[in-house]
This record gives sequence, structure tokens and C-alpha cells, in this order.
Amino acid sequence: MGIRGGMALGNRYKTAPGAGTLAALILVLVFGSPWYADWAQENTSPDTAGGWWLRLLAWPHWSFDTDDSLRDVIVGDLKAILVVVLTALFLYLLPGSQLARARGTISQFFAGWAAYIFAGGFAALLATLFLSNPSLLGAFNAAGSGAQYGLFTGWIVGLASLGGWRGTH
Repeated sequence: MGIRGGMALGNRYKTAPGAGTLAALILVLVFGSPWYADWAQENTSPDTAGGWWLRLLAWPHWSFDTDDSLRDVIVGDLKAILVVVLTALFLYLLPGSQLARARGTISQFFAGWAAYIFAGGFAALLATLFLSNPSLLGAFNAAGSGAQYGLFTGWIVGLASLGGWRGTH
């Protein structure tokens, strides 16, 4: 069982849902970091398409040292965590990533992309509901921004989901 257990763990990220979840985790850890968010804010312009996209990458930000209120930090961190968790959930629930007969089919790509759109929207919606005085309009606006993030960055998760990552052996 030890050998099989080790192999199963190693193969987890070679599945489409595993590879897509790993891509989502990397996106959130790297681009949601305070360092990247600060860099994007100081070095890009929201008036250009490239600057807008580079700033959008920082949307599911997380923080461990900030001047924001504790509630804003918790909501931001919760949003970042939920994006990754919900991506995994939606990748397992969406049939394209599970039922594709051949690895690397276009349905896996779209399932990965859609999972990230749904994850962004629902993560923002759920995190907003944890505010002390959430409004329905605020929750809808947050969900829209989360879905926008997923739409413009989810193709990365979709590419990672294309048959998973296979080693050379």
C-alpha cells in the first residue's frame, strides 16, 4: 500500500482537476500576494489593456500584514482561499474534466476555464456575505467582479486542465 499510496499522491496532479487546482493555487499564491499587488498598482496603468489585466491578476489578494481593517483582511483572505477550494470543487463537478474520453480534449479546457469563472464569482459572493453589514447589491457586485476575474484569467486553469500534466516517463 505504501508504494501505491505514494504513486497515487504523485499522480493526483496529473489529472485534469488536479492540474487545474494546482494552477489556481499558483495563480492565487503568486498574483494574489501583497508583493505582486503592490507592484501592479505602482507600475501599471488601469487605462491600458495590459495594465488592466495585470491588476486583475491580483484580484483574489491575500495578506498577512496590512493596514486594512481585520474584517477586510479576513474577507480578502477568505476570497483567495475560496477561489482555490471552489475551483477544485467545480473541476470535479463539471463533466468535461471528468468524462472526456481522451486526455487533452477541448471540453477539458472549457471545463477548467468555466470552473475558474464559477469559483471567482462564488468566492466573492460568499466572502462578501461574511461582512458585518452585507447588502444584496454589494454581494452581486462582488460576484460580478469575481466572475470577471475568472473570465479573463481562467483560460490559464483551462490550459492546465487539458489532460493534466504528464511527465516524460
